[in-house]
Amino acid sequence: MGARISIDYISHRFPSSQGNTLEEIATSVEPGEMVALIGRSGCGKSTLLHMIAGLLKPTQGCVRINGFQVNKPSAKWNMMFQKASLYPWMTAEENASLGLIFAGEKKINAFRKVWPILEMLGLKDNIHQKVQSLSGGQQQRVALARSLATEPEVLLLDEPFSALDAFTRSSLQEEVPAICRDRNITMVTVTHDIDEAVLMADRALVMSQNPGKIVKELTIDLPWPRKHMDTNFQSLRDQLLQIFSDTDSLTNTNPKIEENSNSNSNAA
Repeated sequence: MGARISIDYISHRFPSSQGNTLEEIATSVEPGEMVALIGRSGCGKSTLLHMIAGLLKPTQGCVRINGFQVNKPSAKWNMMFQKASLYPWMTAEENASLGLIFAGEKKINAFRKVWPILEMLGLKDNIHQKVQSLSGGQQQRVALARSLATEPEVLLLDEPFSALDAFTRSSLQEEVPAICRDRNITMVTVTHDIDEAVLMADRALVMSQNPGKIVKELTIDLPWPRKHMDTNFQSLRDQLLQIFSDTDSLTNTNPKIEENSNSNSNAA
């Protein structure tokens, strides 16, 4: 069952910074909702995601998940990073089961729980293979299996597909939201890719920078799976692009938006 995330007027300043990285961010994500945090590099979106995960404490304000203040990481809210962060000498099943084993599950029972997840993610033939011999896309699938194995209420994604080839990235952009919908997992993904936000989210939150603030939001009400060539997809993409442009003019930045055409929309 997905969890409700409440972000209560968060501000944050790093010790080496002269000003706030984030300032008075207040928003919420409903159970089972999928939200994209979108903004340029340096706007603080990954910092905000780390706070939701309990990896970083805000200078001011707090994050609550199902009413409980987040002070540390939990198996109930798992995070995927750009790098899969796997142990290369271990097999796919060993890596995928680590969260369960750390939680006290016996190894054989943990393996039995991750096997169907690995199969669902197209890794049936790679279960006993060491991850150092897998492709980048296969390694990210192992990392996703590890995140799903603990049956999280919240899945947090920090641009985990940005380094993948176009085909693999496109596949995962479709697979991950489908899994979250099927399991009713609340998802928050960080991206600077407009197409990815429209492909994966129910709602996009647009962040400005210096300091980072949520300045606009866009509801993405499209059927699943989503297609680039769909007229409604293109319309929402154009709306989000315009919001980006408006945000840039407000913050006096020099925009270089990461647009993706239909032909290369999933390029790494």
